[in-house]
Amino acid sequence: MKGFLSIAALLVASASGLWAQQPVDFQVAFDKPAGKISPHMWGIFFEDINMGADGGIYAELVKNRSFEFDEPWMGWKRLTKAPEGTLLIVNDSKRKGNARSLRVHNPDGLKLGLQNEGFRGMGIRKGETYEFSLLYNPLEAGLRIHVELLNEEDKVIGSATMALSEAEGWQSAKAELVASETSAKGKLNVWIEGKGTSSFDMISLFPKETWKNRPKGLRKDMVQLLADMKPGFLRFPGGCIVEGRDLATRFQWKKTVGPIEQRELIINRWNTEFKHRLTPDYFQTFGLGFYEYFQLAEDIGAEPVPILNCGMACQFNTGEVAPMDELEPYIQDALDLIAFANGSTATTWGKLRAEMGHPEPFHLKMLGVGNENWGPQYIERLEAFKKVLKEKHPEIDIIASSGTDPEGERFAYLDGELRSMGIDIIDEHYYRPPAWFLSSAARYDDYDRSGPKVFAGEYASHTTRPNGPGRSTWEAALSEAAFLTGLERNADVVTMASYAPLFGHVDGWQWSPDLIWVDNLNVYGTPSYHVQKLYSRNKGTDIIPIQRNGRPVTGQDSLYASAVYDEGQKQLIIKFVNYNSEPVQANFNVLAKRKWKGEATKITLANADLQVSNSLEEPLKIQPVEQQVNYKGKSVVETFAPYSFTVIKLTL
Repeated sequence: MKGFLSIAALLVASASGLWAQQPVDFQVAFDKPAGKISPHMWGIFFEDINMGADGGIYAELVKNRSFEFDEPWMGWKRLTKAPEGTLLIVNDSKRKGNARSLRVHNPDGLKLGLQNEGFRGMGIRKGETYEFSLLYNPLEAGLRIHVELLNEEDKVIGSATMALSEAEGWQSAKAELVASETSAKGKLNVWIEGKGTSSFDMISLFPKETWKNRPKGLRKDMVQLLADMKPGFLRFPGGCIVEGRDLATRFQWKKTVGPIEQRELIINRWNTEFKHRLTPDYFQTFGLGFYEYFQLAEDIGAEPVPILNCGMACQFNTGEVAPMDELEPYIQDALDLIAFANGSTATTWGKLRAEMGHPEPFHLKMLGVGNENWGPQYIERLEAFKKVLKEKHPEIDIIASSGTDPEGERFAYLDGELRSMGIDIIDEHYYRPPAWFLSSAARYDDYDRSGPKVFAGEYASHTTRPNGPGRSTWEAALSEAAFLTGLERNADVVTMASYAPLFGHVDGWQWSPDLIWVDNLNVYGTPSYHVQKLYSRNKGTDIIPIQRNGRPVTGQDSLYASAVYDEGQKQLIIKFVNYNSEPVQANFNVLAKRKWKGEATKITLANADLQVSNSLEEPLKIQPVEQQVNYKGKSVVETFAPYSFTVIKLTL
């Protein structure tokens, strides 16, 4: 790896003195488009890793709200002493998906206190309203609830009192609190007062102000960064959590829909995956379930791309497989998911979708079968899925895994088998150092144009790992920008692409680098975020060839380029990467019968220091700079900054 990096550095150094004398000439064949670009070319990969869902985009502030963690009291602290039997965790198997509850027996009217620590604390904002809620079953009436928001110094910064009904059976109650201060590491106190006995469950705290102000919804600032990308698709739920460490802990979509209080919590497979980043309090409550995923995709204008388990657990863990004669339930899950997304309200699953608030279909068009699975055991199971899905739903494109790596014996076997099978879309993943991305810009130039499409489902340029928030560097992002020129130039083959993973919590990450970093109050995009955002917001409809000396621009003298035409905006869009330490002057000769307006838009991401990154303290240290420019004549002459990625938009 060090050798590749050294070679790349030498190439950059040797090229850096070439540009001071004369412009580099490029030909842009506007009148000879090379193919169409998928409308959902650039999208989002979501996985509940790095506290991406619970503790992240799902705005719940209470950890272990239903006492279902392996350790029922995890996240909770008892503030007062009480006689044995006063506070009990009761496991009632009759309660679907959520058997445990807290039984409070207080015949003497003691003041009983509980405190929840949240997910690395609770992000509380001054002046914001928070909704506290719970489920309760009053066995002996007489208890009442008082709740408090606390800051880091245990000062009360918001409070409310809640009366409980004397009616029998499980019911809900809620109260609102207004925060008088901002706290990044707040806590919640729950005081239980009065004489009586009651069971409590789903003890919850949400900000009232969520994405689209949906009750108990998503964190608004995190969703906004996704919406700002204008993504073409949203892949979910991953990622390795699709597989699970074993089949018992695989992601099962049917357990994530319906009433939230009935959704069955499981351990998150990233809980113990990395010894250097153990996260024993990481579980999946599925408050953010498949219905919410479909809804989010619709909100941000993205095609839903669900990935389902194919009857195989993670092959890096147990490698469990379901026997072929027991694969039917897995295939039925796929059929039922299509019914949930697209079926009429007269069907079982379409009816549930309507009951949850969305009678209209979600218009699902693609479905992934398996994630990073490999070997003949995967091909055998995939063929069983394909046979049934194509018979019953030929309108659904099937996405299949090409394994964990973009080359090697495993990849070659899968690529050959998937092409022979006539699969619709092959999902390729690349986690590699910057030198690999720079050298792979021509990867798809010679791919079979009549074969399956390619989904660049997980890409990320890695420097030193494990690294954390500060290592989502400009070096990584610029190498990705260079590689993405190759994806765009070959958009007739590459139909989708997404960076992975999406989110990382600065206090709770397991894997890095990540596209977006958050803490309990703040969120920022990395340089890689800004690179993909520029591609996504400027994707175009047609591939326009751009060449230097009759060849695609794939790294000659450390320069990379692609071009597209946007039919809707009537714009020619040129993307250019200068991976040199010196500025480069370029002359783009646009071969077109049509003329363009002299005014154009130039957007630049640049920094002379490849190791710079954004941070909570400097969230916009690397950000696009947009300016209006004028080009005269039939050519575009422009100077590109050292280590820069530039987008030029010409209106024709």
